[in-house]
Amino acid sequence: MSDMPRPSLSVVVPCYNEEEVLPEFQRRIIAAMDGTGMSFEIVYVNDGSRDRTLEIMLAMQAADPRVAIVNLSRNFGKEIALTAGLDHAACADAVIVIDADLQDPPEVIPDLIAGWRQGYDVAYAQRSIRHGEGFIKRSTAHAFYRVMQRLGGKVKLPQDTGDFRLMSRRSLNALLQLREQHRFMKGLFAWVGFPSIAVPYERAPRAAGTTKWNWWKLWNLSLEGITSFTVGPLKIASYLGLLVAILASIYLIQLLVRTIFFGNPVSGYPSLMAVVLFLGGVQMMMLGVIGEYLGRVFNETKGRPLYIVESHLPSA
Repeated sequence: MSDMPRPSLSVVVPCYNEEEVLPEFQRRIIAAMDGTGMSFEIVYVNDGSRDRTLEIMLAMQAADPRVAIVNLSRNFGKEIALTAGLDHAACADAVIVIDADLQDPPEVIPDLIAGWRQGYDVAYAQRSIRHGEGFIKRSTAHAFYRVMQRLGGKVKLPQDTGDFRLMSRRSLNALLQLREQHRFMKGLFAWVGFPSIAVPYERAPRAAGTTKWNWWKLWNLSLEGITSFTVGPLKIASYLGLLVAILASIYLIQLLVRTIFFGNPVSGYPSLMAVVLFLGGVQMMMLGVIGEYLGRVFNETKGRPLYIVESHLPSA
């Protein structure tokens, strides 16, 4: 492989149970990339799929030698699968990240390349319209990006932007130096920096199949994003503890004043239980926040590899 000419562009596509959409995605991505006039490869990452995804990938590689396949030993999750694809990208100039569900239209890729050719290292696709998504999904996504912008500190996460983007080879090399276990790729893309430009596009409905991101997985991804790039929750815990201490001091002072001037009547049991349960709930919440960060420290110190490759079939 080292003696062969390297493609100018690599397209990295993480896949998990995408048998219904892969053939149509392959047709559209090949048409879009052929239109660029640049040499390219398409790196499919099979993230432990349980359907015919790998079989279809092998058939596509047999039909087109520009297809590469990275087959992981099990399901590691999209963020890790994306990292595996980036690790195996052979591009000389730039890499493009895109999902296989066709919500990110491959026809936008020439616009990303045009932004890159203006001298920017990163051209990221920014959603102007999100077709096929309900009000709750759009609202929670909108709120998440705003929260990250407020809590992220020096790392500014672009609004309404997913993984769909083009990165120059030097920005990719910088990204690959980041090897933490808990990976929030949108944040890592932003953390690396380099000159960037937004390319607006309309996000399409999913072409086929069902989304792999239920509400629980989206919630956990949000936690990954917040805890990976800010200690804001720990600061909030400190401030909340200080606020409770101040309120308790004020209550103690007024209790002393009432005792001195009006005696000391026995307090009611319900109010006492309410205070105890409130303080206990605050303490448990604070311990949970600390536990989230401590768990991440524990996972990082084990030093395990991010993923295990079962087989790698490079492009020709």
